[in-house]
Amino acid sequence: MKFASFIDISGPGYGIVDGETILRLDTIPGAPQDLKAYVGSHFPDLAPSERNLETVWLKDVTLLPPIPNPGKIFCVATNFHEEGKAAPEFPLLFMRNAEAQTGHGGALVKPTVSEKFDFEGELAAIIGRRAHKIVAAEAMAYVAGYACFNEGSVRDWQKHSSQFTPGKNFFHSGAFGPWMACTQEIPDPKRLFLESRVNGVTMQSVAIDRMIFDIPWLISYISTFAPLDPGDVIVTGTPSGFGASRNPPRFLFPGDEVEIEIPGIGTLRNTVVGDSLQNIS
Repeated sequence: MKFASFIDISGPGYGIVDGETILRLDTIPGAPQDLKAYVGSHFPDLAPSERNLETVWLKDVTLLPPIPNPGKIFCVATNFHEEGKAAPEFPLLFMRNAEAQTGHGGALVKPTVSEKFDFEGELAAIIGRRAHKIVAAEAMAYVAGYACFNEGSVRDWQKHSSQFTPGKNFFHSGAFGPWMACTQEIPDPKRLFLESRVNGVTMQSVAIDRMIFDIPWLISYISTFAPLDPGDVIVTGTPSGFGASRNPPRFLFPGDEVEIEIPGIGTLRNTVVGDSLQNIS
């Protein structure tokens, strides 16, 4: 099953993606308030006991990030084996806030303060139950599902210091979606393949099994110092081919369309827009 969060004319909701429709879970009497709470209360069996569900057309909703309100988003840098580069002993970790993401179809906002707005295609793992000090051999039992992620980066702000925070947290600079594919659909994430495209041109392509630090290792490592809760997200890293790694560099500008595709999960598609001097609500 695939689970999506959305907004329609009646407000926010969530449910199961079924072809061109969403089977609404939020309208079941007593339903948790959002998909994060649903995952936390129903994991590992996310299938609803009630089958007579209201439906809404995908075309009639605005998709949100699968988990619109994650408590923690951990991102990993330098996590793919690259020819001629030594693998690090430990990953470079940093965090994003929830407002730095938009959903599938949402606008990626290029900041006015930078001409180095970049894309990074990544696989995101979504936690299903509280995990603290978990050994790698048991870690996959804590994963609820997977999604595509565009870990949009404002490179010059990222390089202001050795800390990545400014360049990784501009409002709606990244994207997360289009939905969460549960682990029953993706029993072995190492068999997945990721491709990033800008205006239809392939920029990144990599087999997930080329990760240096795989998902069980990352869960074990991160949960050693930080308890992971339902709905928390681990964004597992990007291969070479992103804009700053190209010669000449290929940064993003208004009108560009970015697609992150992982067969078995889906395609996350977003168009870049220019920033506004007005507050965005």
